[in-house]
Amino acid sequence: SLPYGCQIQSHKMKTNRLSICSKLCYAIGGAPYQITGSALGFFLQIYLLDVAQIDAFYASIILFVGRAWDGITDPTVGFLVSRSPWTRFGRMLPWIVLSTPLAVICYFLIFYVPPFEDGKVVWYLFFYCAFQTLQTCFHVPYSALTMFISSEQAERDSATAYRMTIEVLGAVLGTAIQGQIVGMANAPCIPGPGDPVLNATNLSVVDGHNDSLLALPKTAYMIASGVICLVYILCAIVLFFGVREQKEFCRVGSEPISFFQGIKLVMGHGPYVKLVIGFLFTSLAFMLLEGNFALFCTYTLGFRNDFQNILLVIMFSATLAIPFWQWFLTRFGKKTAAYCGTLTAVPSMIVVVVFKSNLIMTYFVSFFAGMGVASAYLMSWSMLPDVVDDFKLENPKSTGHEAIFYSFYVFFSKFSSGISLGISTLSLHFAGYITRGCSQPEAVNITLRVLVSFAPIALMIIGLVVLYFYPIDEKRRQRNRERLREQW
Repeated sequence: SLPYGCQIQSHKMKTNRLSICSKLCYAIGGAPYQITGSALGFFLQIYLLDVAQIDAFYASIILFVGRAWDGITDPTVGFLVSRSPWTRFGRMLPWIVLSTPLAVICYFLIFYVPPFEDGKVVWYLFFYCAFQTLQTCFHVPYSALTMFISSEQAERDSATAYRMTIEVLGAVLGTAIQGQIVGMANAPCIPGPGDPVLNATNLSVVDGHNDSLLALPKTAYMIASGVICLVYILCAIVLFFGVREQKEFCRVGSEPISFFQGIKLVMGHGPYVKLVIGFLFTSLAFMLLEGNFALFCTYTLGFRNDFQNILLVIMFSATLAIPFWQWFLTRFGKKTAAYCGTLTAVPSMIVVVVFKSNLIMTYFVSFFAGMGVASAYLMSWSMLPDVVDDFKLENPKSTGHEAIFYSFYVFFSKFSSGISLGISTLSLHFAGYITRGCSQPEAVNITLRVLVSFAPIALMIIGLVVLYFYPIDEKRRQRNRERLREQW
């Protein structure tokens, strides 16, 4: 009888070879995280400020607390997943299936403007935190699933490359769905003291019909979130029916440990700590760029009607660059690829803020920035399984902690996102950000330039310095692979 998942191609090589079908189904499972992540990352800030009309100070609280809460849930869920019993569907897949329905409901309600003002901040904070918690119940088990689809490093790297390609496509899809639907329903801006004013009568019309002017953008955000919810559900279905979780790849036998013992064990592994800290800084850099780029394009560059297309170019370029970086890391090593890929984005960040605003140049620069984004997506997730393998070899009697490794990495990534969104939105508040303004004060424009260029570059440099001391080079990685083959 046929199993519910895609078969591993051969009984003889089932610990080594994965079918293309298995890799594709596994990769599709990573799309929901990136689809919702790109939509929230690029558009939630501007949605809260200009559509939901949340004050910048409270918007910064929503963004920071939501991401910080999300980060806190990652180690907790990772610990719970590692203690979960095996079922006929595996250990990871039940978490993914059960969390999906509630997650899409909460996501949809994030982009719904409630018909009241007093509790609006609480509304967004609650559903944002709830969605992040439920998505953690999806993403942490999915990330750890990498270790249960094959025992062979090359196959896991290949599956990770498939995953990164689909995830970047997911980010493109999320950006496209949200950007193109919302881009067709931009509300008219409100002229400020320094903007050309038609006449006082026209201004009073804008103020008097504020709700009606926002009706179209509100509807557009709800439609976009509804489409994304449907895609989220479809991807979860493909993952569940298309991937078989292999229990034999999890060597059981170690005694269960407490949550804090797991933290101590994982954070005591030197290569893991160096990798996490290095990518913490580089992730923070790209999160700053992602979270503020829509506002930067809209106000600083003046491309109010084109910013969604500029974002799409970045993500499309990242999709095209994934196969190149996969070839590059196999040819020159993962550590070298991480350096080259991260530095690829630096010239683009400098050019876009130094030279005079030009739409064609912005598209050109965005294309090259996408190559750096692709590297950031691929390298971290490609290097993480190597650290887990290294830990297994150094601690052969301690097994079953894969979910904890992955959950802490996701925790630091999300924590950096919360810091970047909170600090950047708070900075805009202190700089004098004007909600739905046709233009912004010069202090806001300067702040946006710093947030999308100089601050990310500084963070990237710090991250690469830390990564320099990461000890797992190609020689050590190959040695670990041979030792693992002998054990299997």
